[in-house]
Amino acid sequence: MSELAGFNIEDLINVTPMNGGGGMQQEPKVEQLMGKLRRLQQGKRALEEEIKEFKSVSDSLQKELETLQTEVYQLEGIHKEKEELCRKLQFQCEESEQDCSRQLKQNKKSEELLEEYRCEIQEFKLKHRKQRMKFENQLHQLIEQHKNLHTVFTPERLPEEIESAGNTKSQLLSAEQIKLAQLHRLDEELEEMNKQKQPVTTAAETQEE
Repeated sequence: MSELAGFNIEDLINVTPMNGGGGMQQEPKVEQLMGKLRRLQQGKRALEEEIKEFKSVSDSLQKELETLQTEVYQLEGIHKEKEELCRKLQFQCEESEQDCSRQLKQNKKSEELLEEYRCEIQEFKLKHRKQRMKFENQLHQLIEQHKNLHTVFTPERLPEEIESAGNTKSQLLSAEQIKLAQLHRLDEELEEMNKQKQPVTTAAETQEE
């Protein structure tokens, strides 16, 4: 295109150079016309190359624009997905906070209930310990009583104890017979006194009449 700088299409039409003596213009020579034509063809080729280059650059820019538009569309989709994910995460975070709060309350109730159970267990252990001590004391007393009975009722002393028990039984029966006899005698005396009292009562009633 630099070869066409300062060149005008009118130069091809008005190619009538002056004579050496400054007379009238003559018809251009064929060589001059051919030179002009070659320069025009070269300029045309240069323009065509520049047009191709411009078209190539334009196509590249168009492809780049389409690529950028595709990237923008993809980025918009990613942005929407991120926003949706952010909303979901926010919702999950709120739910997690609520669950955490409920869990803390439940843990507090569980701790209170556990403490109550611990107190009950301690009371039960204390009660069981007291009962065990009482049982051990009773067992110790029974063991001591058994030892005492064993020392009293030995096989060697068993006949004597049986004889003593028989004598005691006889004495108790004799005492019972004596008490029964005394009671019978008292009944007879009481009956006799009642009989003696009746005539006196009858005489007093007669005098009153």
